[in-house]
Amino acid sequence: MRVTFSATEQLQLRQSEPLPSLQHYLRQPQRLVQAIADSKLMEVLPGDRFRLKMRPLNFLDIYHFQPTVVLKVWANATGTVFLESESCEIRGIDYINHRFSLQLKGRLAPYCQDGHTLLQGKADLQVGVDLPQALWLTPKPLLEMAANGLLRGVLARIKQRLQGQLLADYQQWLAQQNDNLVTQASPTAEALEAI
Repeated sequence: MRVTFSATEQLQLRQSEPLPSLQHYLRQPQRLVQAIADSKLMEVLPGDRFRLKMRPLNFLDIYHFQPTVVLKVWANATGTVFLESESCEIRGIDYINHRFSLQLKGRLAPYCQDGHTLLQGKADLQVGVDLPQALWLTPKPLLEMAANGLLRGVLARIKQRLQGQLLADYQQWLAQQNDNLVTQASPTAEALEAI
């Protein structure tokens, strides 16, 4: 029996920094991936692609598994970041691995509204799976509630990391940019000696 589950998460953050600096920062999509993923569970692949191991998941206290997803992440000239899943592997349950599909699409865009810089995002996650016979008699509403709750939990964790890690990384990046400007504008010791 084939079933499909889905979840959507939205994000809106207000920033005090000007829009152009946020756009410049977001044109480095690897920073977004580093913000949402534990570096120990991430592998950088060629072509703006990343292999992410999710933390182990538990479905109905029966099935324990660990999805591994390959994501393509890219940005356009305005700093809008897009991500899309290319493939997925389920470790822990071979039956599910061969009968499982995952589609993740996300977008994170900076824009200006009423003089404020905003960061707005949306992620859609859809999973299709052929259920093992052991679950065929489980009421469909119970399956949907458990699976959709699991997917919402995954997206909520990503959102929490974005709200914390991405903004902290952005502030660190801004400080580095400002330090670089100060260093470039300051005369070097050699230049002072020549005066």
